[in-house]
Parts: sequence; C-alpha cells; structure tokens
Amino acid sequence: MPSAGDVHERIKARLKMRLADLLDGAPPGRHAPQQRQALEAELHQVVRDVTDESRGVSLSAEDERRLIHEAIQEVLGFDLLDALLADPTINEIMINGPSELFVERDGRLEPVPVAFRDANHLMSVLERMLASANVSVNEANPVCDASLPDGTRLNVIIPPLALNGPVVTIRRAAREWTMRDYLEKQALSPQVAEFLQGCVRAKVNVVISGGTSAGKTTLVTILSASIPEQERIVTIENVAELSLPGRRHWVRLVGRPPSLDGRGEIPLRVLVKNALRMRPDRIILGEARGGEALDVVQAMHSGHDGFITVLHANSGRAALERLETMMLMSGLDLPPAACRMQIASAVDLVVHIARFVDGSRRIATVTQVQGSAEEGFLMEDLFVFDGGGFTPEGRLLGSWRYTGVRPKFLGKFTLNNMPLPSWLAT
Repeated sequence: MPSAGDVHERIKARLKMRLADLLDGAPPGRHAPQQRQALEAELHQVVRDVTDESRGVSLSAEDERRLIHEAIQEVLGFDLLDALLADPTINEIMINGPSELFVERDGRLEPVPVAFRDANHLMSVLERMLASANVSVNEANPVCDASLPDGTRLNVIIPPLALNGPVVTIRRAAREWTMRDYLEKQALSPQVAEFLQGCVRAKVNVVISGGTSAGKTTLVTILSASIPEQERIVTIENVAELSLPGRRHWVRLVGRPPSLDGRGEIPLRVLVKNALRMRPDRIILGEARGGEALDVVQAMHSGHDGFITVLHANSGRAALERLETMMLMSGLDLPPAACRMQIASAVDLVVHIARFVDGSRRIATVTQVQGSAEEGFLMEDLFVFDGGGFTPEGRLLGSWRYTGVRPKFLGKFTLNNMPLPSWLAT
C-alpha cells in the first residue's frame, strides 16, 4: 500500500501537469494575483478529481493548500528562494549544495534554516531561474554567470567541479541608491560627497576600486546621477549589472562569452573600441579585466574625458598596478614604464571603497595620481577614513579627514564651468 508521502507526490505531479497545460507553453514567471487565484481554483478541482478517483485517499484542507502551494512554487516560482528574494534586508544568497543556505544582511553572513530536498530539487529551481536569462548549466558547461531580467546576478557551478553539489551565489539587484542614502548610511562624509559629485560633473577620469561585494557598482550608480542629463552615456559590462535610473540617453553594451565549442565570443575590448565610435560623452566600464584596459587608457588620452572604470583591488595603488598588468595583457609589446606613464597621465582620481569588520561599506580613500616613477605610481591621498572604536551595537566609528592636498586637476572644473567646492576655492 503506498505511503502518504507517495500519494502526496503523485497528486502534486498531477497538479504540475495541469499547471503546464494551463500555462500552454508560457515561460514560468511571476503572475498577477488574479491569475494566481484562477490557477489555484483550477488546482483545487484537480485535487477533488484525484480524491474522487482514488478510493481511500483523503486530504485535509491544510494538506490540500500545501500541495497546491508547492506545485505552484515548483512550476511558477523559485521555490524556497522566493521568500529570500522578496526580503529587502537580504543582499546576497549563497547556496552550498542542497542542504546549506546562507544570506548576507548588512554585510554579515547568517545561515538560513531551510534546505532543498536533494540536488535534483535544487537543479530544477536553477533551471527555471536560468531559463529567464536564456542560459543553461550542465555537465558539459558546469559554470555559468547570468543576469536575470530584474537585474539579479547569478553565479552557478555544479559537479563535477563543485563537490558540495550545485553551488549558487545570488546577488540581488541593488535598489536605486542616491547620494542622500549613502550619506545616511555613513558611507562617506558630506565633504567627500560634494567633491566626488563635482569631479564627475567636471569630467575627471575616475577609477573606482574595491574587493568583491564592496559596493563598487552601487557607487557608480550614485555618481552617475551627477552626469548632466543631456550627455550621452555608453556603459560596457561583462554581465548587465549597472543601473542608471531616470537616464534616457543611455546605451548599454554587454559582452558575449564563447559558446560550448569556443566560438562567438565578443570580448569587452571589442565593445570599448566600438563605443569610441558611438559619439559618447561618457563611457563607464563596468569592470576592466583584460586587454581592454589599454584601449580605455588610450581613450582617456585621446580626449574622452569623464571615464569611470571599476577595478577589483584591495587598495587604490593596487588598482593602478592591476591596470598596468592588464595593459601588458593587451598583446602589444609595451614596457611596464610606458604603461605606468600612460596610466598616470590619464587617470586623475582613484576612489577605494572597502567592507569593514562591522559589515559596513565605506569609502576608505580618495587618492589623486601625481605621476609615475621607475618604482611605481606617485599618489597622494585627498581624503582618508580614520576608524576608531565601536558603538555598543558593534558599529565601527570614524570620520573622513581631508589631508589638505590640493587636487592637480582643478583646471577641469574651470573648463567644464564647474564651481570649486568652497573649501577648495581659497
């Protein structure tokens, strides 16, 4: 005699088949409340039909609601992930195989007391998520980066490369941050905010550096709001992540990875070269990773001011050193000293953002590039975050200190009709 669990699974299978018929080939996704209610009504009828056909099978009202809910979640939603994706306090979701889930809230990791039934259950959810981005993951292609329609970032790696089972990292789309929000979060001071907004309007070439999940993309979004409305912006990314709310004259370019047979790749370097032919007022490079760094630096030299480039690095100096390394990866036979000289004369400012021990994300240094020498880059800090002490709740205390160094690029403020901040005007 079949167990209650077997009966429930059989009924759920019937419910899912009926849902597939009702959807009639439409892709899974979110549905309006009225549509969902109509689907639930149909599924209640399916349950009644099954119990009428099967002698000795009965379901309580609670079991019936649970089965219908599970069937809808497994066909239309993302199952256990729906509640996590709907929680505005969660920034990232990390899945280490079917039985270990963690989330990040306010920069801190915490376990989630839920689990998928097994690896197949997790894979079925992943397949639905990836289908909305028109990508897939399988044994032949076990690593995948994707951007969902709502801007959520998804990284998947599955066996045989991951021994835990499918490992998934989901970074939720950042909400539309403003400089006011950033100030309220104490990620920078009003003086630093005024200076950075002025630099963007004055077409200062800026490199934004930081570690993984430090908030680099969020800072780009905030600073881009200072670009004059009439200017034409071209953004270039490997995976669509940038959000420029309210921007009308915005062209988005996204690179294409190679297919399974290794063909069809469109690297960022091709997009950077093409963007220079599109009459851009501003170019924002989501993240420099390779030989495109050479084209970006040379573009800054050729009159394309106002560049914003993102780099993974653990300090402002390390960001420029990494930019130098990537220029050497371009395939041209350039001596390191020549690369350093070009970078030093092209990049005006390096803004380094960091995650601190309390989970907060703050601008750590704002540094100008003075030049280059045989031993490396000549740099001067304009602003430095000095941390000291903690609140009873464990939040790091500190303040931003202006070093008194006068920026060398103030001529760009004059050329672009930008008044100097009052504390620099004297």
